[in-house]
Amino acid sequence: MRKYLVALAALSLTSAVAWADTHGSHQPMKDSYITTKVKAELAADHDTKAREIHVATIDGIVTLRGVAASEAEKDRAEQDAMRVKGVHAVHNDIKVPE
Repeated sequence: MRKYLVALAALSLTSAVAWADTHGSHQPMKDSYITTKVKAELAADHDTKAREIHVATIDGIVTLRGVAASEAEKDRAEQDAMRVKGVHAVHNDIKVPE
């Protein structure tokens, strides 16, 4: 009987871990966390002027606003934001002066 209970407990634990792996890991990240991570990614990239770029996140969708020196810098900021876990899409509203 004891072997049966130990086996049942092990099976239950294995099932719980498997369920958590497939269900618990898909919980959405908080928008404030994503915003912080995107800002950190921009700051770490020396090809972007992070202090000139404002970041907002709603439901995993990041909006970038501000000014970039070139189209390449604007594109780089978008790429940086997309690398952050939890980002579903990026709206790049960064302006490039003419």
